[in-house]
Amino acid sequence: MKKTDFIYKTIQLILFILLTACCLGVILFDQRVYHLVASDPAFRMLCIFLWLALGLSFLFIYRDFHYFTSSRKDYRELDYAVHSDPLSGLANRFSCDVMIEKYLDKPIPENLGCIMFDLTNIHDTNKHYGHLKGNQLIRDFSSILHLASTNMCFVGRNGGNKFLALFEDGNTYKMDSFLKKLDQKIQLYNQDPASSLLIEYRYGIAFHEGEEVKTITDLIALSNRRISREER
Repeated sequence: MKKTDFIYKTIQLILFILLTACCLGVILFDQRVYHLVASDPAFRMLCIFLWLALGLSFLFIYRDFHYFTSSRKDYRELDYAVHSDPLSGLANRFSCDVMIEKYLDKPIPENLGCIMFDLTNIHDTNKHYGHLKGNQLIRDFSSILHLASTNMCFVGRNGGNKFLALFEDGNTYKMDSFLKKLDQKIQLYNQDPASSLLIEYRYGIAFHEGEEVKTITDLIALSNRRISREER
């Protein structure tokens, strides 16, 4: 059901409710109609048919509402499955690629910035504590990354222990503010006694690099190279 159809069905349901209320009001408060319904079998049968028609209409509208609600739920679940990483809850590689494709074969905008993240201790965590702990570390880091990015940038899991942040309306101040917010949240997480493992990460930034960066793939590749401490 389209959104407009849902609106029409809602209006139809409201009209039916109003019509039903008016009919009940006339029958209950108009003594002549009340007496006519009670004494005239033909009129009473007509009223019964009208009430049956209203009842069937209510059932059909309810079925449409139920179908629409189920369809929206199925669509949300399908959309989440297609665009979200099941482990981290962030945008998945497909969504990252869709985001990147917006700028392919185009001159890179001057306000487009990129930060690549590497969760550096995930391999050691998997090796010494098992993949369940490693998955939990990815989920915790992803949750913090999502909170820090709210109203600032697009974030996604670009595969494995790599994460991508794209600033479509970015500047160096905005990107620095994001990194500071992220660092504060990571520190709080690491200092929490309830945290069984520490989050260790590195990042690389690329933004408005002039002739060195001409495409979005250049931008992402540069930020990825800058992840290592020696190249930052």
